[in-house]
Amino acid sequence: MNLFVYVVRHDIGFAPNPFYGYCTLATCKPKIRKAAQLGDWVAGVGSVQKRQGGKLVYAMQVEEAMCFNEYWNDSRFLQKRPFRPGSIKQRYGDNIYHRETDRAEWIQEDGRHSLEDGSPNFSHIRKDTNPPRVLISRNFVYFGNRAVDLPEQFVSPKNRRLFVGMRDFHRNFPDDVKDAFIEWIEVLCDDGGIRGEPLDW
Repeated sequence: MNLFVYVVRHDIGFAPNPFYGYCTLATCKPKIRKAAQLGDWVAGVGSVQKRQGGKLVYAMQVEEAMCFNEYWNDSRFLQKRPFRPGSIKQRYGDNIYHRETDRAEWIQEDGRHSLEDGSPNFSHIRKDTNPPRVLISRNFVYFGNRAVDLPEQFVSPKNRRLFVGMRDFHRNFPDDVKDAFIEWIEVLCDDGGIRGEPLDW
């Protein structure tokens, strides 16, 4: 069981998308989406720039992983398709990629990662589709604007650099730190789900 921790710099309900009963990571963080396996944990900590340093924004245990076309066509995730005229939650749906055949170009739906006029943003397409893999969980907790403080042991001088102000993400934690962190977030997920709104709404 691995633990992946990264800083959530843009918390708008898009990546992660915690809505409609599933927490999904379908865009951004390509290295995590490529490496994480079933049973692994992914946790997003707060941004120092947004005064959330040392806080937990969300945590999810990877229960499923699928390619973009599978995600697009799965009836469970139709509500996660973006709908710009809809509510803010609908505008930031993360089910934005699909293609007609295995060799066809990716279709990017009008959503968070498209251009303002709804046309494709090829920079995001290149980043998001490498790999074309979505991480999915029902065992999650999402705090958003009500992010909770990390326990002292994780922000002590010894461990602070692992959880506060990092670049990219951390994966290779000392076993005692990894085990303690997973134990903590497992307890949070026992009464999980959505606890707050996205910070950037």
